[in-house]
Amino acid sequence: MRPSLSATLPEPEPVARERSAQVVAAIRADIAAAGGWIGFDRYMQHALYAPGTGYYVAGARKFGAAGDFVTAPEMTPLYARALARPVADVLAAAGGHEIVEFGAGSGALAADLLEALAAAGALPKRYRILDVSPDLVARQRETLSRRVPAHVDRVEWIGVLPQAIEGVVLMNEVLDAVPPRLVVRQDGAWHERGVVWEGALAFALRPLTDARVRAAAADRFPPEGDYASEINLASEALVETVARRVRRGALVVVDYGFPRREYYHPQRSDGTLMAHYRHRAVADPFLWPGLADLTAHVDFTGVALAGERGGLGVAGYGPLAAFLLGAGILDRLAECGDPAGAAYVREAAAVQKLLSPAEMGELFKVLAMTAGDGIVWPYCGTADRTHRL
Repeated sequence: MRPSLSATLPEPEPVARERSAQVVAAIRADIAAAGGWIGFDRYMQHALYAPGTGYYVAGARKFGAAGDFVTAPEMTPLYARALARPVADVLAAAGGHEIVEFGAGSGALAADLLEALAAAGALPKRYRILDVSPDLVARQRETLSRRVPAHVDRVEWIGVLPQAIEGVVLMNEVLDAVPPRLVVRQDGAWHERGVVWEGALAFALRPLTDARVRAAAADRFPPEGDYASEINLASEALVETVARRVRRGALVVVDYGFPRREYYHPQRSDGTLMAHYRHRAVADPFLWPGLADLTAHVDFTGVALAGERGGLGVAGYGPLAAFLLGAGILDRLAECGDPAGAAYVREAAAVQKLLSPAEMGELFKVLAMTAGDGIVWPYCGTADRTHRL
C-alpha cells in the first residue's frame, strides 16, 4: 500500500540528514563530471542504489509502519497464503524445482509463502532470492531464520540470475523502482528531462538524442500536443532477460500500473513519477535524496511484450482484487477463526485494503507469463483483462 498525498512531512533525524547530504554530494559530483546535466534515470540510480548510501542499500527501515510504505506481503500473511495456491500449481506442472524472488524486501513474502507451501505439501527444492541491498539481505536472513527455521536450508541468496529456471519467478513491487527515462514532447520537439545543480537539485531539459527512447515515446505518447511521461526500456529489458531464462514455469509480476492505452492517456500528461516518504506521497523527487523512495507506475503492455520477446506467453492479467479472490483469499480469511475475534478483525481489515478499488484492489495488477505445456493461470476469472494489454 503506497502512501497518501500529504504536505505535512516529519523531519529526518540528524544522522539521516547527513546520509542524504552524502547522496547529494555524490550526485553533484556526477553532474559536474557529466558536463552539468545527467538523465533522471542516473539520478534515481544514485538516490536508490548508490553503494552504502542509496535508499535501498543503506540501513534505514523502508517497510512497515516505521518505514515509508507497506507492501502487500507486509499487510497480512493471507496475501502469501492466497498466492501459494497458483504457485503450487505451477511448481507441480514445472517439476517443483524452484522459486526465484526479486527484491524480497523484509523477507515476509518468502517466509509466509514457504510456510503455506509446506502446509500444502508443495515446498520447492530451492527458494532463491536476488536482492541488491546488503541491509535487506541481512533482514531477510533474520526473518526467515526466525519465522521458518525448518525451511531456511532451502533458501539461497544469489547475486546473478540463474541461466535456467524451472519453477516460478516472483517480481512483487519490483519494476516500479527501476529507474525510467523522462521524456518530454514540447512544441513538437523531443527532450529528455534530467537533473542539474543550481544551488539545489533541479530539473532541466536537453534534446533527446537516444533514438530508441525517442521511437518508443513517439509510439506510446498521444499523437498531438505537449506531453511528458516515463519510458522504461530498462524494466522491459530486465523482464525480457528473465523470460529467456524461464525454461518451464511462470514469471509473475505484481505492481501498480496500467496497460499502455491507460498509462499514456492524454489526461495523464505529467507522467506517474512520485516520491514516498514516511507514508506520504510527495511530488518532489528531490526531497531528501537517499531517504525517500522513488517510483513510477508500470506499463504492463511493455512488460507483456518484453516477456513475449523472451519466449513467454501471457497466461493472465487483471486487477489484484480479482486475482486474490480467484486464488481463495476469502477462504484463507475464514480460517482465521471467530469473525468477532481480534485476529479475524485484524486480517479482515488488511484484506479489505487489498481488495478495495479505492486502495490496492484496482490500481495493482497481476501479470502471469508462462512457458511449457500444461502450465495455466486461471486466477483472474471473468475479470481477466489480457485483451486490454
